[in-house]
Amino acid sequence: MSQEELNSAAIPLPLKDVQGDNRWMSQHNRFVLECKDKEPDVLFVGDSMVQLLHQYELWRELFSPLHALNFGIGGDTTRQVLWRLQNGELENIRPKVIVLWVGTNNHDHTAEEVAGGIEAIVQLINTQQPQAKVIVMGLLPRGEKPNPLRTKNDRVNHLLKASLPKLPNVQFLDTDSGLVHSDGTIICHDMFDFLHLTAAGYAKVCKPLHELLLQLLEETPEEKQATLT
Repeated sequence: MSQEELNSAAIPLPLKDVQGDNRWMSQHNRFVLECKDKEPDVLFVGDSMVQLLHQYELWRELFSPLHALNFGIGGDTTRQVLWRLQNGELENIRPKVIVLWVGTNNHDHTAEEVAGGIEAIVQLINTQQPQAKVIVMGLLPRGEKPNPLRTKNDRVNHLLKASLPKLPNVQFLDTDSGLVHSDGTIICHDMFDFLHLTAAGYAKVCKPLHELLLQLLEETPEEKQATLT
């Protein structure tokens, strides 16, 4: 059996339309159409952490000027993102950088499986968009106080820090940025439901992301070639 067969987090799967409004597929189809109409330099893809970023002024201030597209869908796991990217969301575009932020919704998978699912997405991007540099955002801490899900997300991040350097054109970006206080708590000023970020929380996380994006976008193909030779 292949690694993907052993790890269901690395098997593409569209979201089942249990509510009956076809909303998830409608969002995916809109993203596919955007690929035909836009020429992004930066592509964000992932779950609600990506999706909600688009609603804040920070997106317009920091990322819109970089010609960025936001392909975030709330609730997505690594399986849905894999399926979306395999089914049109990487076609007709050639972004310079792809930001991947997914994994906290993989409740049915172990930390090792979640990390493997994220690695499978990176490998897919490397295959379909070999020119693109990839930024993998670390999973956020979650819950007001220490809990098993937060421990699991920490473990995923630890595994990714060890495994991603073995893949081409990818960097891991830690997202803690002081969200967890010295007593182990998270405050609602940073994460309004102790899972999703407020404007203040996004500001903490997105400052280093914006700096890294600027650095990667400024690198010319000649500089990249020089580092390879």
